[in-house]
Amino acid sequence: MQKGTITIIAFLSIFITVSGISPVFASSQLEVTIDPNSDTAIAKMTYQRSINIDYSDGGDLQNMNGLSKEISFSADSSNPGVQSLISKINSYILSKGSQAQITDLTVEYKSLMTGRSTSMSVDYTIVLHPTIQNLVIKQGSGNNPTLVDVDWRGFGATGPVVINTLAYGDVEINLPISTFERFTPSLALSLKSSDAAAIMSTILMDADEIKEQPIGNWHFLFDPTGIGADASQYGFQTGSVISSFTMGESSFREGLIREQIREGSVNIDKTYKVTSYESSGNASIDLIGFANRDVLGTSEIFGVTPNAPEGYASTSTGEFPAFILYGMAGMAAIGGAAMMLISKRKLNKEKGHYDQTGIDPTQLTGVQTSASSGGYQTVRGEAQVKGLEDYNQHRSYYDEEKPQVEEKSEDKPSSKGGAMPKGFESK
Repeated sequence: MQKGTITIIAFLSIFITVSGISPVFASSQLEVTIDPNSDTAIAKMTYQRSINIDYSDGGDLQNMNGLSKEISFSADSSNPGVQSLISKINSYILSKGSQAQITDLTVEYKSLMTGRSTSMSVDYTIVLHPTIQNLVIKQGSGNNPTLVDVDWRGFGATGPVVINTLAYGDVEINLPISTFERFTPSLALSLKSSDAAAIMSTILMDADEIKEQPIGNWHFLFDPTGIGADASQYGFQTGSVISSFTMGESSFREGLIREQIREGSVNIDKTYKVTSYESSGNASIDLIGFANRDVLGTSEIFGVTPNAPEGYASTSTGEFPAFILYGMAGMAAIGGAAMMLISKRKLNKEKGHYDQTGIDPTQLTGVQTSASSGGYQTVRGEAQVKGLEDYNQHRSYYDEEKPQVEEKSEDKPSSKGGAMPKGFESK
C-alpha cells in the first residue's frame, strides 16, 4: 500500500510540475483578440533573444568588463523602414497560405550590450503592434459559423530590416550582429568569420514555432459569461461568449517547454564560447463567440458562432462533452474512496496487532502487602484476581517479620568489679 501511494504521489507531482512550467521569456509571443463581426484585429508580437560570450578563463575580451551600450526606439508606419517591414511581413504571411494582410504597424526595438567580469551579453527585444485585415474567410449567419483565417499567426520577416531613427541614424533590427557592428566593430569582424557566424545571422523576427504547432494541440477555454471589462472594449455587453486558445504550456500532448540554446565559438587571442538563448514560443488568441478549430483544405481555421451548441460544457484542454468531464470526476472520486478504504483496512490491521491483551481490569482487586513500621503504616499493595486464594497464603519469604537490625552478642567478664588503679587492694 505504501509503495503504491508513493507511486501515485510521484506521478501527480511530475504531472503538476510539467503542466505548470512556463517560460521566463519567449523567442516569440503572440497576443490577439478577434471579433468575427469585424474584419480587423490589432495584435501584439514580441521577439526576444540573448547572446552571451564567455571569457571567464581570461583573455583580451576581459576589457569588455563595465561596458554598457543601448539602442532603444519606436517607429510607426510613417517611417519608410516600417513600411518596408510591413511589405516583408505580408510576403511572409502570404507564403504561409494566409489571405490576411497587415495594413498598419508600430515597432518598438531595444538592444542592450552589457560587459561583466566573466562574460558579456546582448539582449534583444522587438515588439510589433500590427493591424491585421482580411481575417474573415466567410461571414456566417444564424447557425452557420463565421470562418476566420488563422494561418497568419506565425508571422515574421526575413533578411535585414533597416529603420532610420533620429537618435541612432539607420538601425538594422533583424540580425543580431548589427549591435556588435555598431559598438564593437573589431569583435563583429571576428564573429562573422567564426563558427558563431550562424548565431549572429539568425533572424530575430521568427515565429515559425507558433505556426508549426497545430491549433488542435493548443489549450482551449470557453467562457459563456464573458468578462465585462474585456467585453466592453469591443462594444459587447457582459454575457458575451469568449473563446481562448493558448499555446506554450508544457504538457504530455504539446511536449516539454525547453530553452532553445545554440552554441558556437570565436577565436581571437584565444577561443571564447558564444551561446544564444531563447525560450519556446507561446501565443494566446481570444475570439468573441464560440470558436471551434476546423480544417479547410490544407489550412486551419476557426468556425465562430455567437453561442455555444446546446449542452456544450466549458473545457480546459479540449472540446470534451460534459458527460466525459463528469465521468472523469466520478472516476477520481471512486479512486479516492478506494484509497481511503485500503488505508482504513491497513490501519485496523495494525491496530489489532498492537492492541494490549490480558486480564480484564474489572476482575482485579487490591490487596495490602505492607505492614506497620514503627509508629506508622505504609500504604502499599498489589493487584490480585478475584476468587483466587488469599494473598497471605502466598507471601514471599522476604515479607516474613524479621528483625530490622541483627544484634551483636559479645562475651562479658563474670567479675562484677569495676576497673581499679594498679596496686590497689581491697580491704
